[in-house]
Amino acid sequence: MVSRRVVACCSCALLLLLATSTAATAAGGGLRLNFYLHSCPRAEDIVREQVRRLYEEHGNTAVSWVRALFHDCMVKSCDASLLLETTAAAVSEQASHRSFGMRNFKYIATIKAALERECPSTVSCADVLALAARDGVAMLGGPSPLPMRTGRRDSRESYYGVVEHYIPNHNDSVWTVLSRFAAMGVEVEGAVALLGAHSVGRVHCFNLVGRLYPTVDGSMESAYGKYLRGRCPEAEAAEDTREVVYARNDRETPMLLDNMYYRNLLAGRGLLLVDQRLASDPRTAPYVRRMAADNAYFHQRFAAALLTMSENAPLTGAQGEIRKHCSFLN
Repeated sequence: MVSRRVVACCSCALLLLLATSTAATAAGGGLRLNFYLHSCPRAEDIVREQVRRLYEEHGNTAVSWVRALFHDCMVKSCDASLLLETTAAAVSEQASHRSFGMRNFKYIATIKAALERECPSTVSCADVLALAARDGVAMLGGPSPLPMRTGRRDSRESYYGVVEHYIPNHNDSVWTVLSRFAAMGVEVEGAVALLGAHSVGRVHCFNLVGRLYPTVDGSMESAYGKYLRGRCPEAEAAEDTREVVYARNDRETPMLLDNMYYRNLLAGRGLLLVDQRLASDPRTAPYVRRMAADNAYFHQRFAAALLTMSENAPLTGAQGEIRKHCSFLN
C-alpha cells in the first residue's frame, strides 16, 4: 500500500505542474487547459472512458499510447502525423524501422469514433494521442492526474522520410539520445525520466540479439544474459511483428510504470543497450541512481517531462486540420 506521505508528495508535485502549466515555452503556444470546455465538454471524459475500457479488454493498449505519443511528438511536432496510413501519395511513418513493434493503432480509431459521435469534427487526433497517453500513464500506475493542455491540430502530411533522423535507435549513444530530447526542450533529467517508460511493455528479440550473440554484452548481468538467451535462442531474429518471441522490459512489475527500470539498470539488467548506458554515463548516472531510490521523484520528473514533450511544436489555430478519421486526411 502507498503511504500517505508519498501520496501527499505526489499530489503536491502535480499541483505544482498545474500551477505552472500556463507558463509553457513558446513551443506549446496556443494550447490551454480545457480547450474543449465549450465546443465538446465531455471530450476528456470520453477519452478517459475509452482508454479505461480498452485497457480492461486488451491490457497492452495503455503502453501503446505512451509509445505513440513519444513517436509522434519527437518527429517534428505533436500533430498525429504518425497515425496517417500509407496511400498512393505518401508512406506512413508506421512503415519506418523505428516504428517496429508499434501496435493498437486501430483502437485510436475507436476513441476517435466515440468523440465524433459526441462532437463531430471537433477534437483533433493529435489531442486524442496526447490525452490517451495521459490516461494510459494513469492506468499503468504512473503519475495522475496530469494537467495536459489541448488545442493541437492535425498534420496534413507524413514525415516518413525523416523518422530515423528524429527517433533514436535502441543502440545509439547517450549523447544522441539526449540531443534528440533536447531538441524538444527536454533536459537530461527529463530524458532519463521519460526513458523510464521502458519499465512497461516488451522488446522483440530482433532488437536484443545484438547484445546476446556471439557473446553476452559485458555490461549485462550474467544470469540475466542467460535468461534472455532462453527467451531469444537464435542469433538471427526476424524484424517481423508476427514473430512473438520477445522479452519483458521489467520481469518484476511488467505493467507498472515505476522505478524498477532504474533498479534493474543498476543491477546490469537493462534490456536495450541505450538503457544500460544510462547507468554508466556521467551525465545520466546520478539521475538513474536517484530515481532508483525514489519512485515519487521518478514520477514527478516523468510527469514534467511528458508534458513538455507533449507540447513540442504543435500545430494550432488555423494550421493543419481536424481529421475526421485519424488514418487519413480529410
